[in-house]
Amino acid sequence: MSNKIVVIGGVAGGASAAARARRLDELAEIVMFERGPHVSFSNCCLPYRLSDTIDSCDDLVLMSPNCFKTQYNIDARVNSEVTKIKRKEKKVAVKNLETGEEYEESYDKLVLSPGANPILPGSIKGVKKDNVFTIRNVVDIDKLYSYINENNIEDIAVIGAGFIGIEVAENLHNAGKNVSLVEAMDQVMAPFDFDMAQLLHKELYDKKVNLVLNDALVEITDDSIILKSGKKIDAKAVVMAIGVSPETDLAKDAGLEIGETGGIKVDHNYQTSDEDIYAVGDAVEVYSRLTHKNTRLALAGPAQRQARAAADHIYGIPHRNNGTIGSSIVRVFDLNAASTGLNEKTAKEAGISYDVVYVIPGDKVGLMPESNPMHFKLIYEYPTGKIIGAQAIGRGNVDKRIDVIAALILMDGTLEDLKEMELCYAPLFGTAKDVVNHAALVGLNLLNGVFEQVRVTEVRELVENDAFIVDVREEDEYAKGHLVNSVNIPLSELRERTDEIPKDQPVYLHCRSAQRSYNAVMALQGMGYDNVYNISGSFLGICCYEYYLDQTTDREKIVTEYNFE
Repeated sequence: MSNKIVVIGGVAGGASAAARARRLDELAEIVMFERGPHVSFSNCCLPYRLSDTIDSCDDLVLMSPNCFKTQYNIDARVNSEVTKIKRKEKKVAVKNLETGEEYEESYDKLVLSPGANPILPGSIKGVKKDNVFTIRNVVDIDKLYSYINENNIEDIAVIGAGFIGIEVAENLHNAGKNVSLVEAMDQVMAPFDFDMAQLLHKELYDKKVNLVLNDALVEITDDSIILKSGKKIDAKAVVMAIGVSPETDLAKDAGLEIGETGGIKVDHNYQTSDEDIYAVGDAVEVYSRLTHKNTRLALAGPAQRQARAAADHIYGIPHRNNGTIGSSIVRVFDLNAASTGLNEKTAKEAGISYDVVYVIPGDKVGLMPESNPMHFKLIYEYPTGKIIGAQAIGRGNVDKRIDVIAALILMDGTLEDLKEMELCYAPLFGTAKDVVNHAALVGLNLLNGVFEQVRVTEVRELVENDAFIVDVREEDEYAKGHLVNSVNIPLSELRERTDEIPKDQPVYLHCRSAQRSYNAVMALQGMGYDNVYNISGSFLGICCYEYYLDQTTDREKIVTEYNFE
């Protein structure tokens, strides 16, 4: 006897589960319910409608109910809300939102993919106003787009600087709007460490986005927002993007077990506490491969894999659950920013002993057009050298570098493995020693005590304490910008000027990207110096970090000029 499979929710999770089940069983009856008018759409592309990168909201819709019926023989019912799960009877109660009709649908197996709801704190005065929007589906983005254009709105505030907030702010700015981006934390994009996030802050500042950090929204009026600090910002439309909460009401009402993080608790096959009910996507609790703790992960890729695993298990196909690592990428105007695994904050919270590599090599051979520096941060477990995370920001292909790291994390790879990775090379695409190979070599040097480093985050303190800092760039580079108390001894002159470098106090060296200064450190160590340290990230990293501080505080500059060339 063939199964009757009912799926609640479409898009990445539900639609993928239904399609996989059909491929496994041509005779099964498959019914999919979607509360909204679109059962399959590109939710990741929604913000790009605001800049007309996507020409029409219709283009966001991937498959209609008719397509599901004709191509997959799946009965996709839109504008149909499942209001109750009757586990004992193995039925769901459904309400047709267009006609008001209520009925019941039986199931043999049930797959939940309800997604997550945008958070709208009731503590914010005016949050229910007509000029306040959230973005979850095609209807939401169409409402926002129409409101902005029909009312000639110019000043718009985006609240929250995660993936959705950043993408909405970018697209509104590209549409010619005056955009304020407000974030209650001290940085945008939580997957990135504070030092790396400064690159994104600089890009937002440079593009004239009104970026406000460390401040929270307290009130929305018809033409402005008011922040906790008392600051008032012009805004005739407000987009709330402060986060999402898993939609678990149906599951709770049905008595299904809810996990410690608030998501639906599932086993390694995405089976809930009811063996006939599965759950996938943003609403479920997942297991972190690296922290060994439960977490939630609202990403399309994992949702699709979960959906396939759930459908497979219905038909007895085994699944190996590797846990999640959280790989992601976002574009911030001219910068691409990708990350995977743990950052420093999450590694500390998990109690993992770690160390960090921060390098800024070229993303392709320097002679080639459009060669640019890539800021790359690698996090590895100490003392094992096991790779546990990475972040990359630059104008080039950060995604392929982070994808390499994601693959190695899945394979429990180490610095030694990364050093030996044989990757594609041609001058237009990369360098013979790729960014990731470069990072591995630096990591092995640190792990094995070949040299010592200090972080860019420590440089201000060094300057303020009048530490002895040597800038090994050439004179013309030094003239364009430098640390205020640094001494310029170019690498090309280092061996003839060692009498200027003390042996009785710590000496900190930097160049543009930490490569020449590494060579200087090694040379000095070879000449008997045991007090030399390489500044991780070097001048480019220092500039980005200090640029942010000087944008947000009244602290005296420690860099004469911000030379980002």
